[in-house]
This record gives sequence, C-alpha cells and structure tokens, in this order.
Amino acid sequence: MRIGVDIDNVLSNFNDELLKEYIIHDKEINGNGIINKNECIRKMFDWKDEEEKKFYKENIERIVVNLKPIKNCAKYIRKLKKIGCEIYIITGRDNGDYSDPYNMTVNWLKKYNIYYDKIILVDAKNSHSKTEVCLENNISIMIDDSKRMCLDASNHGITTFIMDTPYNKDIDGLIRVHTWKEIFEKVKKYNSRINVILDTDTYNEADDQFALSYLLKSQDMFNIEAITTAPYSHKNNGITVKEGQDLSYNEVLKICNLLNFNFENKVFKGSIDYIQNGYDDENDAVNKIIEIALKNDMTYVLGIGAITNIALAIKKEPKIINKIEIILLGGNDLSYKDNIEYNFRQDIEAVKIVFNSNVKLTVLPCKNVVSTLKIDISTLKDNLIQNELNNYLIERFCNDGYHPYKEERVIWDISVIAYMINKKWFKTKRVSTPYINDDTSYKMTNVKNKIIFVTKLNRNKIYSDLFKKLGKRW
Repeated sequence: MRIGVDIDNVLSNFNDELLKEYIIHDKEINGNGIINKNECIRKMFDWKDEEEKKFYKENIERIVVNLKPIKNCAKYIRKLKKIGCEIYIITGRDNGDYSDPYNMTVNWLKKYNIYYDKIILVDAKNSHSKTEVCLENNISIMIDDSKRMCLDASNHGITTFIMDTPYNKDIDGLIRVHTWKEIFEKVKKYNSRINVILDTDTYNEADDQFALSYLLKSQDMFNIEAITTAPYSHKNNGITVKEGQDLSYNEVLKICNLLNFNFENKVFKGSIDYIQNGYDDENDAVNKIIEIALKNDMTYVLGIGAITNIALAIKKEPKIINKIEIILLGGNDLSYKDNIEYNFRQDIEAVKIVFNSNVKLTVLPCKNVVSTLKIDISTLKDNLIQNELNNYLIERFCNDGYHPYKEERVIWDISVIAYMINKKWFKTKRVSTPYINDDTSYKMTNVKNKIIFVTKLNRNKIYSDLFKKLGKRW
C-alpha cells in the first residue's frame, strides 16, 4: 500500500516556525500583532499584500530549511515501512518560492532520518495537483493539512487523513489525525481491511441502496474490491434482466457519486439471464469475481440479490472455492416450509450450485430472521440527518418504483453488511449443508460440509450503527 505524505505541518513544524517569524517582523513594521487567530498565518496580520509577499519570498527558504520535524514522525514512518507501506513524499514546493526545492527537500529528510521511497513536488497553489499525483501513482492514503487539497482528494475517491490544525477544524467528513502514533494505528487498521465484493441487484428495491451506502461508509473495515450487479427482473412491471442490469449499474454509480467513491474499475455488470433458464455466458462481473478471488488469500463475497454471478464464477473456476467466503441473504429460516423468497426464487439453480460446491457459506434467512429489520419512515427521518444521500434513500424507501407507497418496510440487505461489521450482533447455527428440494424447501442432511445459518439478529445494534454511519441527528 502506498501512503502519500505532505511535509509542511505533517512532517514539519511549519506553522509554528512561520508564525514566530511573522510576529517578529510584525513588531518591526507596525506592532499590531495577530488580528485574526482563526485565519491562516499569512492572513493573521494587518499587512499590505505587497509587504506580505515580499517577506514570504525573502524568508521562506531560510525558514523551511531550518524546520524541526514533528514528534515521532520518523519513528512511525519506519514502522509503516515495516508493515509493507511505500512512502511517497508529495509536497507543494514546486511553485517558484525555492531555489532548489528538490535537493532542499532531500537534504531535510536525510538530516532527520525520515524514510521515503519517492519524492514528488507539486504546485501548492493548485488544489488539484496532489490529487492528480495520487491517482497517477495509485496512492491509497494521502496525509495532508490543507482543507482544499484534502477535500479535492477525497472528492476523487482517495482516502484522506487530515492533520488537525486550527485552520481546518471546520472540515467534517474526513479522517482527522493528531499525532503520528494515531496515523500509524489508523493506517495499520486500514491495511488489514477485509477484502469484499458486493453482488447487488441495486435498483430492485430500496434496501440495496442502503446496504451499498452502509458498506461505502465502512471503508475503515473493508477493502471494496468490486461491486457487481446481480440479475433481477419484474415481469409484472415489464422489466427484463437486461434492463434490470442497466438500471442497477446506473444506480450503483449514483450512490458512489453521492458518497464520493472512486468507482473506476470497481463496478461491473453481471448476468443478463438466470442459470435456471440455461444462461451460462461470460460477463464482466463473473470474470472480475474470479480475478479478485485468485489474487487474494481470502475474499468475502456479499450476495444480496440472485446468486447467479457467484454461482457462475464457481462453475467456471472451481479454484476460487477455497479462496472465497460467501455471505448470502436469501431463502427462509430452516424451519420454514419453503424458500420461495425473491433472491432464491429468481435463480434456484444458482443456489444449488453454491450449496453443493463446498464453499464457505453463511446464510441470512429472510422469513423469521432478517424480517425483524422492519422499520418505518418516521423513524428514519427522526434519526438521519438531512443530506443529499439520506434524502434519496428515504425517497426510495417510500417508493421504489415497483411497489405501492410504503410507510414501513424491511431494509433486508443491510443485514449482510452488519454481519461483516460485527458478528456479535448475530446468533448462528452450524449445520450440515442442506439439500434443496425441487419445491425449494430444505432437506436436512448429514454431509461432512457445514454451513452457517443466522438464527437471530440484534435489530437495535444494527440500526444504531447504520444511523451512525449515514449521519445521526442526535
């Protein structure tokens, strides 16, 4: 994993030293002192623009050369290197303020024994320059103090840590850090994230949008390798699987845009028919599931729609069976008379393939288990802050386009995300893999292979976490 690191106010005590120099010079020219503590240093003093620019140009290189490093930065950068991180110094020193900015930077880093793999100088006056460098160099995390640069990077899907300073405290929605020990711990946690693929029929109902948003808001835990669109259709509404694929794909992009998630090479269309209808073609989703599974030691595949894509991936490349674990929403409680449930019913042959594959599998049944996640519109409105994303989710909750207006419904799909976040919120039972009868009911077996069935969930814990992630009113 590559970490982008700014220098000024991230590795060095730039602001402290700059302020001292400004105070000394202010006493020499007018003695007014600081007039606005909440501004950036260059605007704290009642100087004419010409005077400020002249002082900065004449003194900045001397100040920067003599900066001291922030406590423990060298120590924790070495620790980051030990856990496999590459350190890219990305700093705004290519704007004409320095005579030899590259060698000046190299010498300063060497002086304080600060490790790096690469130095890239950018124009500090261009708020998009660091973002471009991050995207070009596949930077996973950028650590900076600038409000405008952090916001720009975040808006382009780059995970951004903002180093806490007085002038950036008004910024919300970014990961705020205060010390290099804290940076190290957060990066270490980020580096150990769980690899996941979300397979979703996103436009089918309102619950997929909630689940996708929940997942995207939990990226501190998950490395989202791909979002694949599962097949769905609505005969009564004249929606074919092909049309459903297009609607779901566009809906995924909509949610990603609302959450500033960089979906480039992340979202893939899946099957345009069901295995039970004889469909066996290649598609982008199936190929991507196989590719990701083979490259990782373990990948969790989260199925919240028809399981066609996942079944085809197993069928086409059985090697992935030992490299994935499937968390599946579908079917009903083991004691229920049948599994005539939407996800299972759409492609029961796909379900059979997965159940018979010996893959690691956890099933979250709908009836009698996940059905307890019913919630009403007033509770959502009372708990969620108003923003563009939440307003859209609530709108879809009330009217998904396929069903009559509803004041309450089950947000089914969030259960799978919640299970991955905290398994303590769920009770489970390990059973021999059941056989699926022609009428879709389960026939219990004594086969060696075991799968996990969720039997109960903590509704309050799940919704409390969901509200917190999406933005809670109180």
